Amino acid sequence: MLEFLKTKKNRLSELRLSNGAHRSCPLEYHCEPSRVRMENVLLLSGVEQVEVIEDCHCSPSLAECLRLPSLKTFFPDSPLEQTVDVGKCSSPPRSEDGLLCVPTRFDMVPLNSPNGNDVTRTLESCELRESCYRVSHWEYYFEVLVNSAGERLERLKEIDVGRCLGECSTGNHCLLRDRQVPDKCLVFEEKVSSRCTPHQYETHTLRSRTGQLRTVFAIQTCRCEA
Repeated sequence: MLEFLKTKKNRLSELRLSNGAHRSCPLEYHCEPSRVRMENVLLLSGVEQVEVIEDCHCSPSLAECLRLPSLKTFFPDSPLEQTVDVGKCSSPPRSEDGLLCVPTRFDMVPLNSPNGNDVTRTLESCELRESCYRVSHWEYYFEVLVNSAGERLERLKEIDVGRCLGECSTGNHCLLRDRQVPDKCLVFEEKVSSRCTPHQYETHTLRSRTGQLRTVFAIQTCRCEA
């Protein structure tokens, strides 16, 4: 049902543009949601949370990479209704060096749900990065040390293990072009799906409470791989 609605919406948009419809926003502006609520919908795959756009407005198209407010209402029309600024990144034109404005730091906000405590992720900051990039992701471990006096000490060790985010463009490489019309491709290379995955790691070794040595791998760099 969701795929059907998306397809129908895209077809309507294309039809309006092809009929020469007037722009909904002036130049240098774009249309975006101004009020969104989250609804739980029962699908064949189970209960999924979907965004329902209640209203739209014209927002200026920024040339800078900024974190912008984005309000979402959870559990609408209930005693637990709560509106949270989950944030979003601006969409400046792609830079000459191919950098994009992407999320780089997140936080979690607690929610009171009908089924107990819940959380939702919010965006804290945005930066210009490549399409496949690394962000910080901290994990905590108890580490046991022995000082010079032979005393056993315990401390909490923080390690930035990192995560890879972003998308990888598969491209559509042309293998054979028309001699008379060079811009026309006759044979395309078969698409190869690729993912943004860890490329280089750093190892951290620590001794656990049980006395065993534990190795933690921290992502250093990310890249697109098939």
